Amino acid sequence: MVAMSYHTTPTPLSNWLDQLRGSTVTHVTDEDRRLVAGIHQREPELKGMRDDRMKRWSGWLQTRAGRGESLDRLLPDAFSGMREAARRVLGERAYDCQLLAGLMLHRGRLAEMGTGEGKTLAAIFPAYLNALLGKGVHIFTFNDYLAQRDAAWMGPVFEFLGMSAAAVFEGQNPEQRRHAYAADVTWMSAREAGFDYLRDSLAMDPTELVQQRPFHFAIVDEADSILIDEARVPLVIAGQADEATSDPARLARVVAELEAETDYQVDEYGLNVFLTEQGFSRAEQLLGLPLHEEAHLAELAGLNLALHAATLLHRDVDYIVRDDKLESIDALTGRIVDKRRWPHGLHAALEAKEGVAIHKEGATLGTIALQHFVRLYPKLAGMTATARPSARELAEVYDLHISVIPPNKPCIRRDHANRVFSHKQAKQDALVGEICAAHAQMRPVLIGTASVAESEALAEVLADRGLACQVLNARTHDQEAAIIAEAGAPGAITISTNMAGRGTDIKLGGADERERERVVALGGLLVIGTNLHESRRIDDQLRGRAGRQGDPGESRFIISLEDDLITRYKVLSLIPKRYQPVQGKAPITHPIVTRELARAQRIIEGQCASIRRTLWSYAAITEQQRRLVRARRDAILRGEESAFSNNEKRQAAAALIGEQAMVAHEREIVLLHLDKGWAEHLYLVEHLRDGIHLTRYEGKDPLIEFRKKMSDAFDGFEQKVEEAAGKSLENAELTEQGFRLDDDLKRPSSTWTYLANDNPFGNDPRFGLMGSAGIGYAVFSFFYAPLILFAAAARRLFRPK
Repeated sequence: MVAMSYHTTPTPLSNWLDQLRGSTVTHVTDEDRRLVAGIHQREPELKGMRDDRMKRWSGWLQTRAGRGESLDRLLPDAFSGMREAARRVLGERAYDCQLLAGLMLHRGRLAEMGTGEGKTLAAIFPAYLNALLGKGVHIFTFNDYLAQRDAAWMGPVFEFLGMSAAAVFEGQNPEQRRHAYAADVTWMSAREAGFDYLRDSLAMDPTELVQQRPFHFAIVDEADSILIDEARVPLVIAGQADEATSDPARLARVVAELEAETDYQVDEYGLNVFLTEQGFSRAEQLLGLPLHEEAHLAELAGLNLALHAATLLHRDVDYIVRDDKLESIDALTGRIVDKRRWPHGLHAALEAKEGVAIHKEGATLGTIALQHFVRLYPKLAGMTATARPSARELAEVYDLHISVIPPNKPCIRRDHANRVFSHKQAKQDALVGEICAAHAQMRPVLIGTASVAESEALAEVLADRGLACQVLNARTHDQEAAIIAEAGAPGAITISTNMAGRGTDIKLGGADERERERVVALGGLLVIGTNLHESRRIDDQLRGRAGRQGDPGESRFIISLEDDLITRYKVLSLIPKRYQPVQGKAPITHPIVTRELARAQRIIEGQCASIRRTLWSYAAITEQQRRLVRARRDAILRGEESAFSNNEKRQAAAALIGEQAMVAHEREIVLLHLDKGWAEHLYLVEHLRDGIHLTRYEGKDPLIEFRKKMSDAFDGFEQKVEEAAGKSLENAELTEQGFRLDDDLKRPSSTWTYLANDNPFGNDPRFGLMGSAGIGYAVFSFFYAPLILFAAAARRLFRPK
């Protein structure tokens, strides 16, 4: 059975029916095509222009935009000019599909383009058009590497037309970042822009800001990944905190002495671990402490964190250890995530488990989730190859509606039905057999695996068969470009984690495409997936490495009923007992089994979306409060609002140090109090979130209770800050150099940014939602409570008051 790609051309009737059903997905219309035809009509005139005249012509467009002429009216001229500039600078003439995608992006839509259709080039058309206003355009890429690549690649096209282009990436100093943000078009990862936003939220002078202009227009590449999969990941800026009162290294040694089943037990879903009564007594004996006493609550909390680190998070699956450093692996991309830490002391527990240097977590000074950060842009657009499965969520959360862009060339890749086996050994035998058969023909093969450990284990099996292969995973990410460059060469075998799932362009025949025709004759690249993912979008991204721009190719997933996704979600419970497969070497072909596997994946997608919506509901009130505080802070920082209403000490101080210095000191004092008050408020938010689910036992709705408590906590926030600031000004010692502030009111001597892994054990159980326990019913395990309560206790003890 073969399933072709879903990028098909709809009929007018199907378009009408989709809209009648309330679909948020639309397709290209005849009117859109006429607009592209108008762009074509300007091409002969522009081809005859000299380079210097084209730059003057671009300046004329900027003048028209500055005078208030609508961008829609300027669009045909701007797009045709950009197309000609790209042809001259890059030697690439944009396809109509790229112009159509650019049109949809300008309209603030999410353009769904097939893999290999040239999204990078498509983005420059709306970017140029909107940059004519002089307000700056940001293009969010998947990572820093792509930001630098795209800026170096596409930047010269903008410069050809008299515009500036730059990239923001980790390692730049504030001045370099300030310069990059001042450019007409700036490429960066969304998280890097978010970190700069958080750093700016601690600035004490307007000159310290790196994002000097208000946000205007953002184009999000790989939009489904950034806006859905990564959206809830909190970006955090932290400062120094009090030292923890427990010793993670000592607690890790104690846990290593405990025995599974006897001293602790893992629940059947692998989501939680808890001490038995015997294990609790043994831990007390090993530590020499009465853990049940309140004085040793920190040690008890730390012990549970150490137990979770030892049993629920795994090396070479969830993280790797390299250069005496523990590095987190993103489950969705397979890549190392710089600066990502597990929260609430769990990261330190993992570092202790692995015997590497233990780093401080610090006190949270500011935080924002990516989904909230990107919504700060008045105009937002996106592009990806796999948007439709998340159409509803994208519309609900971001008001982003999908426009399906027809491909430049029809996709002829063959997407085969899954081959399903009863157990892992049968699956591996079939997998190796298929790889060997393809290699015997010298056909290139790309195998997508679920983890570093799995990719390396498969490589060893193939090596035993005498087959050389390249392994691309978090451990070899620095070789990514070289490995991908040759993944399409004859006979190449490339084993990869999800790193090869997005943003990789595998050229048939190798880097120079010298043997392209030979590979084409063999059927193109063969892509094999070894595990289904929680989202079909991620499966489709892997399939999309083959069959790009009309190339031939094939894809197939070879899976087993013992795979993690299937066992973790108890998918087999959906299959009637009389159809339960028996263990055997042959693939399972019964339609009920294959149908239920497909249905289970759709259900899992729905559950994950439901959890994201609930998390969004919890975060919404905090985000509203954060915006109010940030607006007040920015107004004070820029001198648009006075820092104080009145103060008796002010006149004498101003006479001594001068009015200008006095204004600066007032601003500093109130901003420091504002930052301190917000940090304390965030501490309260975390504390409430840890335990709010327990209100279910009182018959209350946790979300309603959370909103009430958050509203009460924020009531009078600004007034409290102003009163505290006024008191500080009254009590501060005045010298000829200015005010000498108390130590607890000074800026932190150091700050650092990191990503908090908001959900280290799968679907977040803290809200009593559907977890990874199974399909079709909500779960809430009593055993979640100990971890949550211990984590809450750890925060109360480890964080500064």
